[in-house]
Amino acid sequence: MILVDSSVWIDYFRGTATREAEKLDVLLGAEPLATGDLILTEVLQGFASDREFNQAKKLLTSLLVVGLVGQDIAIKAARNFRALRARGITVRKTIDTLIATRCIESDYTLLFSDRDFDPFVRHLGLRSVFPES
Repeated sequence: MILVDSSVWIDYFRGTATREAEKLDVLLGAEPLATGDLILTEVLQGFASDREFNQAKKLLTSLLVVGLVGQDIAIKAARNFRALRARGITVRKTIDTLIATRCIESDYTLLFSDRDFDPFVRHLGLRSVFPES
């Protein structure tokens, strides 16, 4: 299962040509994709018009929407944050730590363009759609 981060959805909906948004376009309808409940919120809150909001909501909710956080993930995410901090790496956003941890624990591959996920790939086993990320 490939979970798509808000960093990619935002570029996709804006029509920004990035390798990640282009990969998402190829994967839609061809591979099983998921998004997270927190990602759904992050993406949908950015739309100004009701029409665009409703179109995006329809697409996003047609995918599997994964609940990202519960007690176990919250504790494991705190451990992952601490493990990276012990290596001198500070992740800027708690939500990224939660997303990465959920993917690691559920064996999801993550499609992302946010550099905060890179240390999770390099040090904690997060799988990226682009392995060289």
